[in-house]
Amino acid sequence: PMFHQVEGMVIDKGVTMADLKGTLNTVVEQLYGKGTKTRFRPHHFPFTEPSCEMDVQCHKCGGVGCPTCKGEGWIELLGAGMIHPRVLEMSGIDPNVYSGWAFGIGLERTAMRRFKIADLRLIFENDVRFLEQF
Repeated sequence: PMFHQVEGMVIDKGVTMADLKGTLNTVVEQLYGKGTKTRFRPHHFPFTEPSCEMDVQCHKCGGVGCPTCKGEGWIELLGAGMIHPRVLEMSGIDPNVYSGWAFGIGLERTAMRRFKIADLRLIFENDVRFLEQF
């Protein structure tokens, strides 16, 4: 399936996973409001270590489980992690001095929760009745 993604990256001295989590929680608060429930799950991405995925509580069922969230109560929003030291080295950055984090957030899933769209496929069906709402 097709999707669109916005990516972000920070590299500096002393950057930590706590910085990443705090930043992403702030982004979610700005998108969906204070009190939006999130969770981070370990995951594997080849360019970050450690890596994680961030989920937001399902907007349709409030975390109980429904068809929108496939019964899980959560919807995956983004992937993220600490930039692998080898990636920094290959970019000419000394990983003994600098660290960094990166993330990629899906635009369709972001819109899905923000506008309370029940089915992601609606975004791609080109139904004018749906699209005119925006």
